[in-house]
Amino acid sequence: MLDRVDVEADILIIGGGSAGCLAAIRAKELAPEARVVVFEKGHIHRSGSLAMGMDAVNIVAIPGEGTPEEYVESATKAFHGVLDPTPSYVMAERSFALLQKLERWGINVPKDASGNYQSLQVHSKGKFAVPIMAPEIKVTLSNKVSDAGVTVLNRIQGVSLLTRGGRVAGAVGLNVRTGEMVVCRASAVILASGGCARFGLPDSGYLFGTFDFPGNAGDGFSMAFRAGAELTGMEFTRTSPLIKDMSCPLLYIVLTRGAEVVNAFGEKIGGEGGVSMGTMLKEIYDGKGPIFISMTHLPDEKVSEIESILFTTERPIQRKFFKGRGIDFREKAIELRPTEVQLCGGHGASGIRVDERAQTAVRGLYAAGDVACVPGQHLTGAFVFGEVAAEEAVALVRGSESPALDATQVGEARERMERLLSAHGPVTLHEFEYKLRRLINNYIASPKNEYKLGQALEWAERLEAELPKVATVEGAHQLGRALEVEAILDCARLSATAGRERKETRWGLQHLRTDYPEADPKLLGHIVLQRGDGGEVTTSFKAVGSR
Repeated sequence: MLDRVDVEADILIIGGGSAGCLAAIRAKELAPEARVVVFEKGHIHRSGSLAMGMDAVNIVAIPGEGTPEEYVESATKAFHGVLDPTPSYVMAERSFALLQKLERWGINVPKDASGNYQSLQVHSKGKFAVPIMAPEIKVTLSNKVSDAGVTVLNRIQGVSLLTRGGRVAGAVGLNVRTGEMVVCRASAVILASGGCARFGLPDSGYLFGTFDFPGNAGDGFSMAFRAGAELTGMEFTRTSPLIKDMSCPLLYIVLTRGAEVVNAFGEKIGGEGGVSMGTMLKEIYDGKGPIFISMTHLPDEKVSEIESILFTTERPIQRKFFKGRGIDFREKAIELRPTEVQLCGGHGASGIRVDERAQTAVRGLYAAGDVACVPGQHLTGAFVFGEVAAEEAVALVRGSESPALDATQVGEARERMERLLSAHGPVTLHEFEYKLRRLINNYIASPKNEYKLGQALEWAERLEAELPKVATVEGAHQLGRALEVEAILDCARLSATAGRERKETRWGLQHLRTDYPEADPKLLGHIVLQRGDGGEVTTSFKAVGSR
């Protein structure tokens, strides 16, 4: 029997990464008296996709450099028209004030000799990427959360959202160290738990060797779906060409500073249209790979600038990695390989459907960051919509009381965890997850077709039934892992369902249907997924910009 701990909150934030920290800080700015609680699976000091540092705020509409309208135009083009313009506009509109706030907090935002912010060309129109030098940005954010008086519960993994009468009422979490079930009653909940990085299996076969933070296992997608929220873009199975054998940030850092991409024949990729994720991946799948990042033509001072960013702010382990491979950027190119597929609302277009107020289809439930579908929002979206979600949650809390908890739902969450804890089968969780993610590679990743997606759904149903029977789950830590595997299974089911529903090819290799190789103008919109009365995945189609 799991011990139970009860917590009371006005606003509960699930996830203490970038979006969660900004949400917590903003909520306390607006309502110092509010009881703001954070469930953080790891430790908030170094958690989430921003655990180490950051080299840029990806989207900032600096007055005179780029406008929100230009950003929305370029983002719409990048995502082939499937992008609700209003949330993206709000993000760009608030981005410059956000950058100035980060600067006031002590984040180093370099300026030129005239005192102007620097900006880099990443999007097809307008300069929106602003370099920062922030190797300790997550520490800064977590300290601000602490100073604000937020209650942070570290090592608490979100398990289930609780609802009452169509409104969120709190959540159940698991202490992955002690095994306690934590039940939090709250008037509003902000989901900020990241995307699903642990989706496809990396080439290495190492479960945690993912480009994005491997603790992001789709928990938020799963919790939102089970609670009745809408999800969209789950067919956008994202992959990127990155450093072979080390999935680390690289492209935006080097390409914006003059690096080139060449194929195995030494031919430069991109031409007049410029290099993009799509052109690089196409080169690989057309048999002209591997492809390489080359900096051998750059002046030494530019290479030194790139090294400074890669070896300090962005994953300092890269220095040791390249030294071990005998790679000096001045003399040798860097081989690239496609990463594992992932589902992400920051780098990609997958997630919980939200409006410009970060509101989901469940009243009182908000979503921000990689768990929310604001295509290509990156770090800016996590920060901006963390604040937006907090503003909306504070307004809701001030105007209403917390709903009572549904004892049946709490009991169901307990039963789910205890059923997994009773599993003592012949298969380790590592082996089970490996097989699941290999099947995702086989049947859900592009290239896709009707048969493969159907097989994915059959396997997801089978593995869901087998998990508590054949796997071994011992102790709180493994229980947390088992719940993550269930979340990955939910994501597989959602992705395969959406992929089968979108009978067209869109976003290049992110959703390539070989049985429907062309884009269909009638499908220029959102495949929306929601939980049916029997727990099944229901689908609908909604036009861009419609609610």
